[in-house]
This record gives sequence, C-alpha cells and structure tokens, in this order.
Amino acid sequence: MQSLNLGILAHIDAGKTSLTERLLYAAGVIGTIGSVDAGSTQTDSLALEKQRGITIKSAVVSFVLDGVTVNLIDTPGHPDFIAEVERVLGVLDGAVLVVSAVEGVQPQTRVLMRTLRRLRIPTLIFVNKIDRGGADPDRTFQDIAARLTPDVVAVTAVTAPGTREARAAARTGGPGFAARLADLLAGHDDRLLADCLADETAVPYRRLRTELVKQTRQALVHPVFAGSAVTGAGVDALIAGITELLPARTGAPRKPLSGEVFKIERGPAGEKIAYVRIASGTVRTRDRVPVHRAGGAPGDGGERAQKVTAISVFDHGTDERRSTAEAGRIAKLWGLTRARIGDTIGEPPGERAAEPHFAPPTLETVVTARRPGERGALHAALSQLAESDPLIALRRDGTRQEIAVSLYGEVQKEVIQATLADEFGVAVDFQETTTVHIERPAGTGAAFEIKEKDGNPFLATVGLRIEPAPAGSGVEFRREVELGSLPYAFFTAVEETAGETLLQGLHGWQVTDCLVTMTHAGYNARQSHAHAVFDKSMSSTSGDFRNLTPLVLAEALRRAGTVVHEPMHRFRLEIPVDALGTLLPVLTRLRAVPRTPGTLGGGYLLEGDIPAARVHDLEQLLPTLTRGEGVLESAFSHYRPVTGPVPERARTDHNPLNRREYLQAVRRRLTGGGNRADGGSV
Repeated sequence: MQSLNLGILAHIDAGKTSLTERLLYAAGVIGTIGSVDAGSTQTDSLALEKQRGITIKSAVVSFVLDGVTVNLIDTPGHPDFIAEVERVLGVLDGAVLVVSAVEGVQPQTRVLMRTLRRLRIPTLIFVNKIDRGGADPDRTFQDIAARLTPDVVAVTAVTAPGTREARAAARTGGPGFAARLADLLAGHDDRLLADCLADETAVPYRRLRTELVKQTRQALVHPVFAGSAVTGAGVDALIAGITELLPARTGAPRKPLSGEVFKIERGPAGEKIAYVRIASGTVRTRDRVPVHRAGGAPGDGGERAQKVTAISVFDHGTDERRSTAEAGRIAKLWGLTRARIGDTIGEPPGERAAEPHFAPPTLETVVTARRPGERGALHAALSQLAESDPLIALRRDGTRQEIAVSLYGEVQKEVIQATLADEFGVAVDFQETTTVHIERPAGTGAAFEIKEKDGNPFLATVGLRIEPAPAGSGVEFRREVELGSLPYAFFTAVEETAGETLLQGLHGWQVTDCLVTMTHAGYNARQSHAHAVFDKSMSSTSGDFRNLTPLVLAEALRRAGTVVHEPMHRFRLEIPVDALGTLLPVLTRLRAVPRTPGTLGGGYLLEGDIPAARVHDLEQLLPTLTRGEGVLESAFSHYRPVTGPVPERARTDHNPLNRREYLQAVRRRLTGGGNRADGGSV
C-alpha cells in the first residue's frame, strides 16, 4: 500500500481548513463542504474550535487519491499553537503551505517555510482566495519569491483574479513557462544546466517535468499553485500536483514494527489514546509492544512493553475500529498508558535530531483555582493537558500552592482557561504573564561527595562537573567513569535527576546549553546480615543516587556560576519615510537594537532585535507612530545576557542550594525518619 502523510500549514485565516474541506469533498469523503464560520468543518471538531473559528488541535483524516492513501493532517495556524505543528512535522512526507492572495506572506508563513526547508520536507505552495476582492496572485508570487524562497515556479495561470469568476488552470508547457522552469531546475542540476546552455530549446518539456518531480521530492524547489478553496478553482490542479510531485511511501507490513507517537488525547472515560504513525510492520490488538522514551537510547531503561488494548485506523474520512494497523497508516492506540509525545513503539529508533523545530515558549503565568478546594483537581487537569501539550511545562510550588504554565501567547491562555472550565469543571484565574528567561553556565564547576564520608548521608558516591556548551545545544550528559563501576540503573538515576535539577538554576530559571560530566561513582553492593534477607540499610539503591545528585550538581553549578539570558525576537518593520525619526527613539526605549534601515517602495524597511517582553509594547505603539501604515513581523531569534538587574524566579519545592533545607525535606519524605524506605538515610 502506498501512503502519503500530508500536512496542511498556514498563517491563521489563510484558508487552510477550508482547503482541507475542499480536498475531502473532491475525494468523495464528504458530500457537503463545511464552513469554518458555521463551525461545521470535518477537522475542527472541538467546541472551542467551532466557537472561535480557528484550529487549536491537529486533526487527521484519511482518503484515497489515485491509489495513494493520503493521511491529511490539518494543523493550527495561530502562532500560540505552534507546538501542535511541531509535533506533526516529524511524521510528514510532504506539506502544502497555504498563502492568502489578499494578505500575502505573513509572519507565521515565514516561520513555517523556514522550518519546512530546514527539515527538507517536500512542500507545495497554494495561493488561496484568488476570488476575493483585493486578490493579486502575481504580487503574492513575487512576495513568496522575495520573502520565503527564490526556488519557486508558478505552475498554474490565473484569470480574472479578485472576482467570483476567478479561475486557475495548470500550465502544461509553452515556451515562456518551459524557459522559467528550465532556469529554476538548472540551478540544482549541473547536467541540465550544461544542456540548457548548449541549446535551451532542445531540452524537451517531458524531461523538465521529470526533473521537477525529482527536485520537488528532494525539497529543492517548490511549485506554486493558485486557486480558491471556497469556489474550488485550481483545486483539481493542486490534487494532481499532490499525487505527482510529493513522495508517497510503500508500506512494509512484514518488517519489524516501528512507529512514532505524535499526539496524545483522552477519551470520554479519561483513557489515554496515542496517535501513532506506523512506519513499518503491523500492530495488532493485544500485542505487547516496546515503547521507547523520546531522546532515549536502546538499553537505557526507557523502553517498556505495553499491551495494545484497542486500535482505530483513519480511513475514508473517519476512524474505524480495527484489529490491526499496518505500515503507512496513522492509528489511534489504546493501552499505552505510559506513552508520551515523541516516543517510538516497536523497533528502537535510530539516530534522530533532538532539537525542537520551533522556539520554546517565552511566556509564563501562574494558574490558581477560584475555589481553593479545587487545587488538587486543577493540578490533575493541567497534568492531563500537559500530556497533549508537553511544552506548557507545569511548575508546581508546594510552598506557595501555586502552579505555573509556559505559554506562547494570550490566546493560548484563554483556551486553557476555557478548556479547564468546560472539560474539567475547574474555574481558574491567571496572574500577570511574565517572560521566561534561561541560565547558562558562566564557567566550569565541579563537586563530589563520597559515600559514608564528610556528612554524606546517602550510600552513594557521585561527582559531577558542569561546563558551558554551544548556544542551542541543550543539556548533554557524559561519563568519565567506567560503565561497569555502577549498575546501569544508578547511572540512569543520576542522569535523569541531573536533568530535573537543572530545571532551576541559581536564579530559579532553567539551566541549558551545558555539558554535565560524571567524574566520580561508587556504591555498596547488595548486602545482608548472616542468614538474613537483603538489608537496605547496608546496600545502595537508586534512591541514594537520586537524592544525592541534586546536592552535588547544585554545588558544581554554584562554583561555575550562571548568566541569566532573556529571549530576543528578530523584528521586521515596514514604515512610511516620515515615521523613521519618531520610531527610532521609541525602539531605543524598548531596548531594541535596530540595524541600518533600507528603502522599500516608498518607505523604509527596518530590521533588528527586540526583547520578547517588549514586543507587545511595540505592537501597541506602532499604529500611532506610523498613522496605521506600519507593518510589524517578529519571531523568536535567540537569547542574550540580561543587562541591569537580574530577574529572579521563585524556586519550587525544595532547594538543593540550601543543604540543610534540602536534607530536612528528604528526611520528611522518607518513612520512619531514619529508615531507608526511599533509598536514603539522613
């Protein structure tokens, strides 16, 4: 069976969900085209999506085009829900990026295209809304070539744009089109370039078409289609392009099972449902399948066999209960109670890039239950939401009885509030949104503690060194000790706990872009009294290493020192000529760093960097400063060291930087005071 996992991506309101409806209608899956405004679309099924007219969660629908099973994934267009898009990208074979012929290239369009090109995902571009007043497909194509990528070619011709009579027809040759196609393709193929230089007219159109298919599937070039999802103009040409130009896969159901979890949701009874793209093999009901933790390696203890209790497969516009799901399918699996987004099932994954596709959330807010008695229910509800959206990154402060969540924007906050009220019956309020900073090591620091010496209350020896690593590299853990010096479970305990400890640095922010190296290791083997059973008080356990690691790492971090960094956005401003003098002092006041302005049409183009915390201020001031003519685009770019007062974030739970406080907390956690029920005595 041939299959194609196809993503539909766009800036909000470009017509992405309407295009999905039109494709389903053309494939015979639905008999009536739904309306976003009326809340009747196939893929926007959540009540909130119907109310707001926006896509919040990715949705899957499957249909057949020319013998290829297309698993179409409709994704959110609002930047607050970019995490939903990120989780989908890893399972795509190809994508359609939708651009409005009225608004043209928009900020989210640029973010999406940069990511699609970086990940080498074959992508077609569809210029939508050619029937709308103000539509200008030619201007939009020029905008795409200038602001997204020059590696594009218009493969449809539009007539009567901006009217209800607008039509789009596929270009099938002709000297002008063939010449443009040859120029584009020759830039990526030396042999074709040589033949074109010798005699461009001698290169047959069939060869150019074959080369277009090849280079599109290699994500080197991007054909641009045009049409209207509302009227259906140009959609037949797009469908033909999807089947011809994007790479379908041939499933291998007899190979070992391998799949990736890209979405988690809860069923009506609260049961966990994992959305899995089956890359190879076959999964059956009642199979016990290994689930490999995202970012883990085979043998690290991250894989556990779990029983599949039910299967649902997407087919012909809906999902149907089946006893099996084969390679090429997207399936919903029940029973994988410990599965998380990014996990793989079946065969262990090969080497995979672990870096995120998009920037992490840079905002944070504290959520409080309006009724104090619902604090527990609030935490349980947010924990479930975090399963489907791990980037909200719950932080719980046991002392203050507060829960903080990470956000991309205010709309996401409103959706979380409505979801908690509607689905969990918990009314909540939010404190003022704050900016999330990070900490990076300022230098190198090391510390160690030897078991049964110098006041170490745990039967473990742990030594750790922390040092800076390149920006964007995250946290890497290495060992300088022999692998056989500890049971593997103890190494795992140290590595996992080190990662948890670095969630809060010297100033309370997450520590990243660092290398943590284990330099010392030691333990007591399993021991017992004569003619007696195993005695925990004489033997090391994983709990000893989990309890000691935060103390050692906190001391190493204290010796290294950290630098707090703030998130920065790269901005792009289009302004009238006479607004430049007024705007520059405002940018300085907002701590922005503008570059030298350039001319753009009859105005100025100004680019630079601005703290993420001040982007909203600039958005509010811009209309007044430019008489409503200014256009602002911004997206996360990098982190820079904070100048001036260093922002502090309250630490949650127990602070290993305070040894006495930390050990008291561990003592309270252990049952019986000095008994080693949790693997440690203090």
